[in-house]
Amino acid sequence: MTRTIDARIVPSDEVLEEAARVVYDGGTVIFPNDTSYGIACDPYESEAVDRIYAAKGRSDNQPLTMHVASAAEFLEYAHDNPLANLAVKRLLPAPVILLIRKPTFVSDELSAGLQTMAFRVPDDAFARALLERCGPLAGTTANPKAGPRYSGNEDRSMLPPADLLIERGPTRYDRESSIVDITGSHPRLLREGAVSAARLSELLGPIERPSVKVRTQR
Repeated sequence: MTRTIDARIVPSDEVLEEAARVVYDGGTVIFPNDTSYGIACDPYESEAVDRIYAAKGRSDNQPLTMHVASAAEFLEYAHDNPLANLAVKRLLPAPVILLIRKPTFVSDELSAGLQTMAFRVPDDAFARALLERCGPLAGTTANPKAGPRYSGNEDRSMLPPADLLIERGPTRYDRESSIVDITGSHPRLLREGAVSAARLSELLGPIERPSVKVRTQR
């Protein structure tokens, strides 16, 4: 059964220490991000990672997202990427997932065998404080497979099982995060969300969009 701690009542230092205890013991934590609640764990605790996959019913070929506390920490994974440097200067922290080439020092297990990795530097002070205390964390949204995004207003019963739920009320943004691929020479928008395509283009330069061929039935 998931244990709950209310960060609106309990002092932040106590909440962060309890979250760190759970993570360091190999547990899983549901915490408020900037766009939704996420379920996460120590990325190097294989059993905890497996528990997230099981709790979410997630396919093995769907990698988790690495959540880090700061733009500077993100750059440790992408220091040789010009677009990552630009994102650090102009964009982060933000409700955006950035896709980069997997660093050679990161195991294939963490990337589900893919040559790319997804990163988040959340635009939420509490989430960044949590990541500073016990991160980086590998995770995904705590949303159910079908149903609304869990943003702190919905029924908790829709959440997957975890060792600890940090309740803090509604998230800062009421839309899902944007997803931007920065593995190439130009940023490529994979999903438009809390940060619009127009705003991303202002900050990062021209944004490519995936082209989808529309076929008409005859």
